[in-house]
Amino acid sequence: MQAEEPDTASRRLRAIWISDVHLGTAGCQAEHLLDFLRRHESDYLYLVGDIVDGWQLKKSWYWKQSHNDVLQKVLRKARKGTRVVYIPGNHDEAARQYCGLDFGGIAIRLEAEHLTADGKRLLILHGDEFDGVIQYAKWLAYLGDSLYTFILHLNRHFNWVRMKFGLPYWSLSQFLKHKVKNAVNFISDFERLVASEARRRNFDGVICGHIHKAEVTLYDGVVYGNCGDWVESLSALVEDADGHLSIVYWTQTGEHGAARATPVLTQAREHPCVS
Repeated sequence: MQAEEPDTASRRLRAIWISDVHLGTAGCQAEHLLDFLRRHESDYLYLVGDIVDGWQLKKSWYWKQSHNDVLQKVLRKARKGTRVVYIPGNHDEAARQYCGLDFGGIAIRLEAEHLTADGKRLLILHGDEFDGVIQYAKWLAYLGDSLYTFILHLNRHFNWVRMKFGLPYWSLSQFLKHKVKNAVNFISDFERLVASEARRRNFDGVICGHIHKAEVTLYDGVVYGNCGDWVESLSALVEDADGHLSIVYWTQTGEHGAARATPVLTQAREHPCVS
């Protein structure tokens, strides 16, 4: 068993949300996530689904030491007093049978509620229940997942060449999402649906994952937050001591790990909930 490393956290946050880590896949950037977790402490840590990729593990076993280290780090945070809540997603849906139970200091819930420091009630869920493909054509979701895995495989080789020429990382899948009209419309519709559900249930906002697109924005005054993912965007959604929400991108590891934050909630752009 590997010895635990001393904490090197340099920033204290009130809450952290991470999702779509996809441990158990070659595309998972576990080293970056581990570095982020080592450098940030929080009162609350929400794991917003697809933490472990059961779909891919059923096909073939892939599990690096860094994947195990991430789980050990989360358990250590729970032991040290962080309130850890795990909300399973569609890729780790097997854990949904344990919703309502606590294991190792980690609460497993179908969804959760978070009260920000400035008094906003936020609904927390993974978000796959608002994805029609997942709900009504799961075979198509499996096909899309296989295609996404293939694109990531190509992208790793492509970016290896770019790195040799000193060029920055470039995401093929993100490029395709922004260029294909149907993908752009899906993301926009998804965001509006999730925000509308929060409004219907009298929440001030909602935080989810699922679509791998980090965002903090407003829909008719309803906060919409998405954690992004730890496959390509390497992002987390965080709350500071004043209740401000922002996205942190953790794109480097080591002593000079880079953190870029998007504008805080008060500067987020406004969208209508109904198109």
